[in-house]
Amino acid sequence: MDKIIIKGIEVFGFHGALKEENSLGQRFTIDIEMKKNIRKACEEDNLEETVHYGYVHDDVVQLTKNNKFKLIEKLAEEISKMVIKKYGVEEITVKIIKPNAPINGIFKYVAVEITRTSDDYE
Repeated sequence: MDKIIIKGIEVFGFHGALKEENSLGQRFTIDIEMKKNIRKACEEDNLEETVHYGYVHDDVVQLTKNNKFKLIEKLAEEISKMVIKKYGVEEITVKIIKPNAPINGIFKYVAVEITRTSDDYE
């Protein structure tokens, strides 16, 4: 299966279980891997036969900026659902990285990664 990958989308959002996270906000990094048969796009050199990753990027940024979720798991689910339904991808993996999670310790980041298929949203 062919893949279209967007790595390192940076978005400032207000997601988290703590009220400070919802009021102060923080930076999130989002990686997306979409699977879709794009052979026709390759053969015809036609943008209409693939996934416009610029539009996906913009939609992911808007969804992340304009909503508040307690869990980054929920954010990943909503991104997955939106991309599959809007862009007709067969499978998507979404990774949400939260580099400044409120943990009293030293760590690089916490993250959630989910994989969904079009069958999950029929």
